[in-house]
Amino acid sequence: MEENFAENILLLDLKGISDFTDCFVIATASSERLLDSLSATLKEKVKALHGYNGIVEGSGQTGWVIVDYGYVVVHLLSAELREYYNLETLWHTARVILRVQ
Repeated sequence: MEENFAENILLLDLKGISDFTDCFVIATASSERLLDSLSATLKEKVKALHGYNGIVEGSGQTGWVIVDYGYVVVHLLSAELREYYNLETLWHTARVILRVQ
């Protein structure tokens, strides 16, 4: 996602904390168009590499796109919504696996 201009990428390990997923990936996009592009590119690459189809909820217009792969849930947010919902604080007990600024 970094090569496609996602910012502040965070991978959280939720094993033992969440009963619906093992990992969250949280990333920020600078525009509605970039949110849509990131989700489309992510779906294409994961499908090509691993054969998984993600379920997409939201759109660039809403400022928050979720791509759900079951064990991994990807949250793509506008900067404003990422700050407002602050998922990192909500899931503060999760272990940070990766942080790309």
